[in-house]
Amino acid sequence: MTTTDLGNLARIGRWRLPRRHVPVLATFALLLVMYGIGVSQYRAFSDIQVVFNAFIDNGFLLVVAVGMTFVILTGGIDLSVGSVVAMTAMVSASLLQNGLPAALVLLIALLIGPTLGFVMGCVIHYFEIQPFIVTLAGMFFARGMCNWISNSSIPITDPFWTGVAQERIGDPRGNFVSISVLIAFAVVAVAAYALAYTRLGRNVYAIGGNPQSALLMGLPVARTKIMVYTISGLCSAIGGILLSFYTLSGAPLIAVGMELDAIAAVVIGGTLLTGGSGYVLGTVLGVLVLGVIQTLITFDGTLNSWWTKIVIGGLLFAFILLQRLIGIRKK
Repeated sequence: MTTTDLGNLARIGRWRLPRRHVPVLATFALLLVMYGIGVSQYRAFSDIQVVFNAFIDNGFLLVVAVGMTFVILTGGIDLSVGSVVAMTAMVSASLLQNGLPAALVLLIALLIGPTLGFVMGCVIHYFEIQPFIVTLAGMFFARGMCNWISNSSIPITDPFWTGVAQERIGDPRGNFVSISVLIAFAVVAVAAYALAYTRLGRNVYAIGGNPQSALLMGLPVARTKIMVYTISGLCSAIGGILLSFYTLSGAPLIAVGMELDAIAAVVIGGTLLTGGSGYVLGTVLGVLVLGVIQTLITFDGTLNSWWTKIVIGGLLFAFILLQRLIGIRKK
């Protein structure tokens, strides 16, 4: 073998695709295939507004899934997010119905999620209880609070809330997005920057990769674990506000199962359930995959909405197997 051959092999090895990027690229390829199927079957599917509608209908889920990404990257789980979303919407609707100013209601609503997340994070770390159990308790608590506030739906008629809900930002061609979508994009941008360029992001990846090594390296394991659950709670609170904009109401049974949708979006987006590997961009793609599945079923018109869950379940199996096969996490 000549020196030139060795140099070519070295260049090939140097440009080999990192294995941690494979799930994200697989999600992107899946999204393109699904979108291509939609365009080939339905002429209206190629309209850019279809993509915008996927974000409009899932903006609140995107924000919740971003918070879930932080938690799963550390190897944890948060089952309370759907109930916190519902509790935030219920509290907002109830306070607005009682005549409180919208600004004060927003402040109170934004404090609910991170407060509960902070408490759960402290219990998980200092009492060494599994996140599954602690966040399950948080889920029951938040859902119980929803029913304590009201057993029925509470409509929102506040001018600020209805104004934000009905506001459309578009172009001369008639394509538009809602303010909720812009808020969701802002959350995504902040989260992506935090994970990629801040000390918090480096600590999150380190703890997810190997908690014992992170502790021996002197990283703030306790503070980081508590912080990720606080962030998840904050994202759930923001998601609850966005959902109240979307529905203009609060209901005790709203967002049931949203925690599972958020976990599905994160895993389909390529984040390891064992932690240490994943990207916010992958989570965005995962939410888009769920949105495109819903849109395809809507365009078909003959399939039951439960087919969405069936397809998502199949995709979850496929991506979990993919993660296992490519061996992202080094033993």
